[in-house]
Amino acid sequence: MGFSAFPPRLDSANFVNALTMWLPRADAALITVSPPWAALIAGATPESAVTATQGGIAAIYRARGLLLFATIDATDGLNRAAEAPELVAAGRSITEPAIQQLYRRYVVAFDTIIRPAYLGLAMETNLIKAAAPAPLYDAVVAMTNAAAADVHAVDPGRPLFVSVQVEVAWGRLTGTGAFVGVAQDFIDFPFATSLGLSSYPYLGGFTDPSQLSDDYYARLVAGRTTPVMVVEGGWASASAGTFVSDPTKQARYLARQRELLDRANAIGLFQITFTDIDTTGFHLPPGSILPLFTTLGLVDDNLVPKPALATWDSTFARTLVP
Repeated sequence: MGFSAFPPRLDSANFVNALTMWLPRADAALITVSPPWAALIAGATPESAVTATQGGIAAIYRARGLLLFATIDATDGLNRAAEAPELVAAGRSITEPAIQQLYRRYVVAFDTIIRPAYLGLAMETNLIKAAAPAPLYDAVVAMTNAAAADVHAVDPGRPLFVSVQVEVAWGRLTGTGAFVGVAQDFIDFPFATSLGLSSYPYLGGFTDPSQLSDDYYARLVAGRTTPVMVVEGGWASASAGTFVSDPTKQARYLARQRELLDRANAIGLFQITFTDIDTTGFHLPPGSILPLFTTLGLVDDNLVPKPALATWDSTFARTLVP
């Protein structure tokens, strides 16, 4: 169980204070990163880019004895129909062989330097397939499979995975509410020996955690022995748009999620954000969906605990059964 080092505000003091607060509540840590496309296109070596951006935080995690999980995001995390913003700004695309090669080199460098216990090569692949142009999804399939081969050529035992969007699998975001599953993801990404889950049920139209079926996670891998782990997600503690919530409902979701994870024999639970996000200094483009994710933290942006923190702590206090 753990979090990433995403701070409530982009300054060193907030970074350190948030990290200090969640480290005792974790036995693992999550690194979620998009390749630094601008630097790579400008000629930086993948090795220098990995060391400069991830080397320090990985060293902190290792010093605390935390197991490292990492996900490398191949597209735009806030818009799965689009490319990474840095690529768009540069007028480049992962459909280009040269950009795919940069991605592959970056993945190998990341694995060699950071050496995570589990390495994800793409995020929310089923949502990319549903939302993005076909050539973009095809590029994700091609470059992740090639990168998987590259990694295993130098690091044969590294467990690799992709993540899928749970609400999409249940037809809640892009369909009629009928279960779709993730069989195509297992076909397209055969290197995945585990499956990451991205789950934001409140974005899928659920209004209360009690509405989630007992097999909400387990059905995605029914008939398989594939381990699953939540690598992003949560339930917002405040209302946004048409969604209505409060801190108590968020805490009840974490308790319900614990039941769902047990039923799926999950091996991990991560939230990208431990704290809420203060967007005061952000310049959000029109239509940005970021406000939907700003109150996922277990503490607010001033590190004041919410009821969900106690729920997390009670789960973390349980004995880990390998």
